Amino acid sequence: MHNDIILYLSLIVIILFLVMLAQRIKVSYPIVLVLGGLVLGFVPGIPQIDINPDLIFLIFLPPLLFEAAWQTSWKDFWKWRRVIGSFAFGIVIFTSCVIAFVSKTIIPGFTLALGFLLGGIISPPDAVAATSILKDVKVSKRLIAIVEGESLLNDASSLIVFRFALAAIITGQFVLTEAVTSFFLVIIMGFAIGIGIALLFYAIHRWMPTTPSIDTILTFVAPYTMYIVAEEFHYSGVIAVVTGGLFLSDRSHSILSHLSRIQGVNVWSTVGFVLNGIVFMLIGLELPVIVEQLGDTSLSDAIKYGLIISLVVIITRIISTLGASVFTVFISRFIRTADSSPGWRAPLAFGWTGMRGVVSLAAALSIPHLINGGQPFPQRNLILFITFVVIMVTLVFQGLTLPWVIKTLNAEEMDYEVTIQEQDVLIRLKLAQEALSLINEQYADVVPRNELLQSLKYKLESDIGFLNHVRESDPEHSGHDYVTQYQSISKEILERKRELLHKFNKKAMFEEEVVRQHLAQLDLEEEKVRQQFLHME
Repeated sequence: MHNDIILYLSLIVIILFLVMLAQRIKVSYPIVLVLGGLVLGFVPGIPQIDINPDLIFLIFLPPLLFEAAWQTSWKDFWKWRRVIGSFAFGIVIFTSCVIAFVSKTIIPGFTLALGFLLGGIISPPDAVAATSILKDVKVSKRLIAIVEGESLLNDASSLIVFRFALAAIITGQFVLTEAVTSFFLVIIMGFAIGIGIALLFYAIHRWMPTTPSIDTILTFVAPYTMYIVAEEFHYSGVIAVVTGGLFLSDRSHSILSHLSRIQGVNVWSTVGFVLNGIVFMLIGLELPVIVEQLGDTSLSDAIKYGLIISLVVIITRIISTLGASVFTVFISRFIRTADSSPGWRAPLAFGWTGMRGVVSLAAALSIPHLINGGQPFPQRNLILFITFVVIMVTLVFQGLTLPWVIKTLNAEEMDYEVTIQEQDVLIRLKLAQEALSLINEQYADVVPRNELLQSLKYKLESDIGFLNHVRESDPEHSGHDYVTQYQSISKEILERKRELLHKFNKKAMFEEEVVRQHLAQLDLEEEKVRQQFLHME
């Protein structure tokens, strides 16, 4: 136990250094972590880490899905629901079918059932890898919304395909009607369980006397409860967590206090970062174990199969995205669609975001070693190796080239005519005008007798004047110099205040608790200065 704690603490420290390296060389951190884990796995003396798939599914998956659902825009999710649904379910099944027939054709001794098992494993793209790369690239909000929405649901459909294929291999039976019925039942009941448990937590947050710490802990308990209950009844834990997370996220401003929201965001961002870092590092560390287990299959043949399957996965996704674009043009003649003419640039960019990740590896590792009274599971080691190759090829190759692909395709913003900077200025102007209107209409008689309200009114009038000036100026340079100067001087003022507070803390007449409260307030002020003009920098 002591050695395990030291090992994982060392792993976290290595992850932190690799993430800092990724930031320095401007490469998405999942790619650096996987490659770092790969190199570390072959270092002599480093203990081999055998990943427990139950650990991935139970410990890592629920909070990562919940955090992703919490950060997802429900408005965008609903707007692109048809595209997201088709890729999360239809394209996953289509990809599984293609992989099943290709693998049966090129790999000796590979049955169609094994092919569907492999297809279910490697069909879902990884959410974290794509979004971590896209956040540093100028790309349309549409692409980000669809990628994030698809990644929330495709794990569920792929794992269902995986379950059915695994059951067919073990029992030797597969009834299509039963499989289709079970597929929809697993999804619908997962949805119902997620909403039901979300309603329970909604009631606790809304009507129980919670504190920010209690609220934060409850947000960690919720995804595990949703996942475990759904899986206990053999329904989709992924769907349960995603639907429950979307439900609670959409109502967070009515059930959580401002302190709960601030604390929750900070805690979740840190926990999510650590969990993602560990799982991507574990992918790289697992290679030596997988290579040792190849058995009778030669390494060169296994690499060849892995590269062919990787190419098929990439091509299938691109064909699917371009095909979906053509179908959208056709179907828009009969029903209303979010975009009747999506073109080919954005779909092609979307097709290149199919990086695979930890869910695929965990699913492959969960294949049992023995079946049917002690018989070895057929081709288990080869399936594991092919899965690893697909993850490495799609994550590293597509991940490194995705920024270049998006830049080359020039998939510009198509849904918002107003830039994000203009939206920011307009919202801030409307908020200031609304606040000033409230003061003038309801508290005009109070302001002359209250210096604090006079100061607030003056600030609002000053903000309105500045924001109107920005709107009327050149969009390329409007207010930028003012903002830079304001932020620089504000930070200098805050640092001077901190120095003074530290001097106060050394004097006997001031309690340290009071000084710390003022220091914490300065931290909030500095973050407000940073966030206030974030889109004008």
